[in-house]
Amino acid sequence: MLDSILIKAPAKLNLFLRIIGKTNNGYHNIRTGITFLDLHDEVNISLSDINNLSYSGPFKPSSSIYENDIIVKVLNNASIKKQLKVKIKITKNIPWKAGLGSASTDAASLIKGLQKLGLINDMDNQFLSKIGADIPICYYGQDCIATGIGDKVNKDIDFPKYYFVLVHPKIQLSTSEMYSKIKKYLKFDEDHIEQISYLKTFHEDDNGNDFEKIIRKENIEIVDLLNFLSNLENSIFSRMSGSGSCCYAVFDNKKNAKKAFDIISKKYSNYWIYLAENNAINN
Repeated sequence: MLDSILIKAPAKLNLFLRIIGKTNNGYHNIRTGITFLDLHDEVNISLSDINNLSYSGPFKPSSSIYENDIIVKVLNNASIKKQLKVKIKITKNIPWKAGLGSASTDAASLIKGLQKLGLINDMDNQFLSKIGADIPICYYGQDCIATGIGDKVNKDIDFPKYYFVLVHPKIQLSTSEMYSKIKKYLKFDEDHIEQISYLKTFHEDDNGNDFEKIIRKENIEIVDLLNFLSNLENSIFSRMSGSGSCCYAVFDNKKNAKKAFDIISKKYSNYWIYLAENNAINN
């Protein structure tokens, strides 16, 4: 039996995100295309005499753990066999509150690691969604279209090979706060929603990010960044990931992406900027 394991937790990227409507229990139905990047947090799990959680890396929390830490939520909800204790060390390389799934991918990777150590049983979507709406997506960790509240995952999807220049303007956007503003800025076409909500194949409306409609009303700094990225030479498209605030430009080859990376680095020298690609092999 293994007594320790290291799991790479890849950043997720929303290639498109449409907000379909609100459920009766207050959540929102979405339709989103997800791919995963070669940008990872690292989740190191080992058997221990006591439960312990610690963080390191450029995006570690300012205190010992995050407020309402999702890792603590996993440990409180998972039935770990034989009351064993675990030491968890997480290296944070993914910006948090940036739309890259920083917390969700760590939680999903922790669950996978606990399974590989034989400490918990197989998970179903109901348990995963209880931890967080993005957890099923991050648990499977592959190209997909997710619908419902993110819990219905169609993995029979392959997005093209892309190169991304990620740009985080060091602004943290709360997912819950962004969702709370939807009613103010978005209107839903019920007939159209019915057509696309659970469609498993691609639809012509599978583009854009509805959260940008909120950002364009409230945050000029991110709007300026999106406008700049959209005008880069050879960029296929530019967008904000998830509920933000990380934005990105997409390229079909690494040479063009590297050229854009250099231009962006000069323009936004105080921002976090990262050159990434999708379809990488993850644990």
